[in-house]
Amino acid sequence: MNWLNEGEPEDRLLQQELLSGGELPKHIAIIMDGNGRWAKQRRMPRIEGHRSGVGSVKDIVKACGQLGVSYLTLYAFSTENWKRPKTEVTLLMDLLLYYLKTELKELNENNVRLNAIGQLNALPKNVARQLHESIDYLSDNTGLTLTLALSYSGRWDILRAVQTLALDVRRGTLSPEDITEEKFRSYLNTHDIPDPDLMIRTSGEMRLSNFLLWEMAYAEIYIAPVFWPEFRREQLYEGLWNYLGRERRFGKISEQLLDETGCER
Repeated sequence: MNWLNEGEPEDRLLQQELLSGGELPKHIAIIMDGNGRWAKQRRMPRIEGHRSGVGSVKDIVKACGQLGVSYLTLYAFSTENWKRPKTEVTLLMDLLLYYLKTELKELNENNVRLNAIGQLNALPKNVARQLHESIDYLSDNTGLTLTLALSYSGRWDILRAVQTLALDVRRGTLSPEDITEEKFRSYLNTHDIPDPDLMIRTSGEMRLSNFLLWEMAYAEIYIAPVFWPEFRREQLYEGLWNYLGRERRFGKISEQLLDETGCER
């Protein structure tokens, strides 16, 4: 199933308008929030919200692949999520396992590469095994890189990086004066992917929730007012149009950007 050959004419037109509207983000990171509240509003078990959320994952991954987005990172399970009721955690792990198994063929047919960040050794053995097998199976693909943040915490990753860096200093393989931002970044889980250009959070909540704390330094932030199960490609397009309407200055002023690009912004 080739995603580039799919889609309604109206959707293809919307994508063409986006592509001609400016430079889309190279890396989109998403905090998928609100599954439980979506289900509660409908007097359904929380797990039904998570099941419906899988549909949003599929649609957003496909839309990003069609738009030529290079990197998509999804906050799928935080270290704090282990504190949820055991039955909910078990069902979440089952859903993750199901996604990895059932979507593998389609991801491969569409040149998607899979990546994962977080304390992966904390995952159930069968889930971790399937995850690593899926990553290996898709490793030669060169299209969209889909990164799943699993048992992930931004503070944990920064702390782990500091500990590893300190050990290298103790061993004498690294001098303190050689520690730069780039050197520190090389110790993070995300060292092989660029920082996000756009971070989207669903459900209207306005916080980072311990997600990519170092990497989010210059990301544009878009808060979607809908719960994750309601977030489909139409809502993604709204976030992208919002992004295209912004001026990314990275500490500079507008006139400097104009001098560098020779274009009005």
